Amino acid sequence: MSPDAEPDFAAARRELVARQLAARGIRDPRVLEAMGRVPRELFVPVKARRQAYSDQALPIGFGQTISQPYMVAAACELLGLVGSERVLDVGTGSGYAAAVLAELALDVVTVERIPELAERARAALAEAGYGRVKVRVGDGSLGAPDRAPFDAIAVAAAAPRVPPALYAQLAPGGRLVLPVGSRGGQRLVLVAHTPSGPVTRRSLPCRYVPLVGAEGFPG
Repeated sequence: MSPDAEPDFAAARRELVARQLAARGIRDPRVLEAMGRVPRELFVPVKARRQAYSDQALPIGFGQTISQPYMVAAACELLGLVGSERVLDVGTGSGYAAAVLAELALDVVTVERIPELAERARAALAEAGYGRVKVRVGDGSLGAPDRAPFDAIAVAAAAPRVPPALYAQLAPGGRLVLPVGSRGGQRLVLVAHTPSGPVTRRSLPCRYVPLVGAEGFPG
């Protein structure tokens, strides 16, 4: 292939799903299908498009990244979405995770604290066919209380603890997944809303950018 030729993104997407997701333990067929449909190349900077299907986080400006595909898939699998859910996505970034969630759920609202990234994400989502995703600018650690309750909440930034405001916005039986730990390293945590309070299960080690906000890390 010529250095200037456009890569075969569809083939790269199929290879990512087979070699980096299914082969590493992602089992939910709906998640694998969603990851195979979302054009990640539209959510990375143009200069990084040849790396769009490498299984790594990539910088998108403002000190933020587009999440590693495996971690997006793992978070979605933990949420166990069946297609009827109303979902809150915290930390829009590029908009990629919101697009994957839109493949898996009925309704997605996403919150980004950096206006420029929110605008880019809105444009990328529209270009990729996910214009129905509602992009907001605000403090993601506080969620979107006017749109609550949510059946599922996905957080793509690390918090020192589970933000009470986000747990409070879960519907009964709802699920929240987020990285919890220090700025230097975290574990992906699944929190279920139960009649007796939050039930937490720790999952994969991970490293995300910090969730900056009133119930996250200070800016």
